[in-house]
Amino acid sequence: MRVKTEAKREAILEIALQAFQEMGYERTSMDEIAARMGGSKVTLYGYFPSKQQLFLEAAHYSGMRHLGPAYDELLPGSDDLPRVLRRFGEKFVSFICTPEAVGTYRMVVSQAGQSDIGRQFFELGPRRGEETVAAFLQAEMAAGRLKQAEPSVVALHLTGLLQAEVLHRILLGANASPTRQQIKQIVERAVSVFLAAYA
Repeated sequence: MRVKTEAKREAILEIALQAFQEMGYERTSMDEIAARMGGSKVTLYGYFPSKQQLFLEAAHYSGMRHLGPAYDELLPGSDDLPRVLRRFGEKFVSFICTPEAVGTYRMVVSQAGQSDIGRQFFELGPRRGEETVAAFLQAEMAAGRLKQAEPSVVALHLTGLLQAEVLHRILLGANASPTRQQIKQIVERAVSVFLAAYA
């Protein structure tokens, strides 16, 4: 009996991510991923029971690898809240504008009307992110650095402002990903508007 390992699981997720990005959700098969990993479908199914589950886990793995450092910026109690929000915002916007993140989001949306993949993706990733941001904002409200309001709504306002200038246009292919300097400017404007409303 073969023992599952975390290293093997992560290697499969990396291979699956690459395959999904190159071929799209529909055209990527478990056979293709098994061939790329140089193993059998039996091994692959031993880790992930379906293509949908593998896709969701790969998307979550990618998101946490990139967004984990952004959420790590949200430490309550700083005496410079604008700086904390800017540091979070720059990492957040940098990730959502990557080809990897944009490609994943497009795949989820394309499948959401045909299965529950959209809901599962939301529960696994975006909802957890919203809860993390909301918990940070709630702590800042309790400390008197932000106005009292519903933390979950305030979290949506913050992330909505950070996405407002870029995400829709990039998803539609109307704009290229912003440069590092453009991201700084986008985040600065978003944080300024957020603090004008809630500081």
